[in-house]
Amino acid sequence: MRDFSRDHRWLSINTATVRAQWKLDGIIDECARRGIRAISPWRDQVAAVGLERIAAQVKSTGMELSGYCRGGMFPASTPEGRRLALDDNRRAVDEAKTLDAACLVLVVGGLPGALQGRAEHKDIAAARSDVQDGIAATLDYARKVGMPLAIEPLHPMYAGDRACVNTMEQALDLCDLLDPQRSGALGVAVDVYHVWWDPKLEEQIRRAGRERLLAFHVCDWLLPTRDLLNDRGMMGDGVIDIPRIRGWVEQAGFAGYSEVEIFSSENWWKRDGGEVLDTCIERHRSAV
Repeated sequence: MRDFSRDHRWLSINTATVRAQWKLDGIIDECARRGIRAISPWRDQVAAVGLERIAAQVKSTGMELSGYCRGGMFPASTPEGRRLALDDNRRAVDEAKTLDAACLVLVVGGLPGALQGRAEHKDIAAARSDVQDGIAATLDYARKVGMPLAIEPLHPMYAGDRACVNTMEQALDLCDLLDPQRSGALGVAVDVYHVWWDPKLEEQIRRAGRERLLAFHVCDWLLPTRDLLNDRGMMGDGVIDIPRIRGWVEQAGFAGYSEVEIFSSENWWKRDGGEVLDTCIERHRSAV
């Protein structure tokens, strides 16, 4: 297991962590100023500044992308809706390639319409079928341009609206079905916030192996959690044994960045951005 206590060489900042404080170009500058060598930006943040401008800034600062957020949201109740989802995912693949991201993270989607406030049906099996078909079609395109896809299983509390793939086992079953040769084109993003509770987590990380482990996201689960979406904790402030999980992913062959991804409307998004980044650096050394 790598020693993170002396530096933050393997720290990445998911740019949602300080999205309330700066636009993306400002985030990149502030990270570079602190010797943070990697980020994982969100598509809306890129669009707000401009894809080509961000690509140039990433190159000029020497910043790497541990991932790109996000593709997915495949389920739909009509053929036209499914086609639009595939078109959007192809655009996401192209953006990730332009930015030279390590992978495109897939938040696969839940029941159609649920994220907008009203589910169009209750058939979660149909939603999962849409997800399988959508990943298969997107994978065909992503292979051609050389952009790995990382399925991110989300906590079961999000099964209805954000992701009907909720465990590493489910995600890896999809990988084995769609990429049986373990080519590296399809894998998983392991976010401790979503999977820390899973009694099969260690064995599924071992099952994933180096070829499937494409991203590793860290934050903490607070007790009590006041908001299931926007009350993630800073590493060390909650109940997740992050070093143990990192040990499992590294033992399985992962040697990439630990990506800090914190949504925190009542705490970290209200603080000075520099304080947030400096705390990420300190906790990456002491709690990851």
